[in-house]
Amino acid sequence: MEQKWLEWAKEMQSIAQAGLTYSRDVYDLERFEQLRNLSIEIIASHTDLDIKVIKNLFANDTGYQTPKVDIRAVVFKENKILMVKENTDGGWSLPGGWGDVGFTPAEVAVKEVREEAGYEVKAVKLIGVLDKKCHPHPPSLHHVYKIFILCEIVGGEAKKGIETSEVDFFSEENLPPLSIARNTKSQIELAFKYLYNPDEPAYFD
Repeated sequence: MEQKWLEWAKEMQSIAQAGLTYSRDVYDLERFEQLRNLSIEIIASHTDLDIKVIKNLFANDTGYQTPKVDIRAVVFKENKILMVKENTDGGWSLPGGWGDVGFTPAEVAVKEVREEAGYEVKAVKLIGVLDKKCHPHPPSLHHVYKIFILCEIVGGEAKKGIETSEVDFFSEENLPPLSIARNTKSQIELAFKYLYNPDEPAYFD
């Protein structure tokens, strides 16, 4: 679902980063640096972002490039799904965020629910691993895998966090305006599918 220019720029950046990491020839290093700069210029020509911002967000890493991991907790109560209102864009999302070094995916899901919604939960099942490029999200500079984990409430109470302004539960028929960068309507519908069909195997891609 990505636009081709973004797909090409990301692939170019990945090739350039690997080349800069593993090449020892001074001329090859120069060419890989040129390739990286071209990927930055492609993004700059299609967005309103400053080149320095793009370089910091998109092309400042070292080593072999791998996807980033976004983890979302799926929590139900009385057939309604837990969501939080994001301060950054005013949209609603499943509690979650980037994976943290030193934490398992389940531990991240539990931590994010506590920090963003106030509830104590336990992780009970993997719902799916989704590639962001295969779903109707806005364009992203990063290649992202999204992990959805079903959790059960074991304590706590609704409480907004530093990054959230509201906490609430919603039925599938009455979803709020979504933070599409974080979760799409089809992904929320997928989560409800596992509420109605607990034995459904994990979804991928």
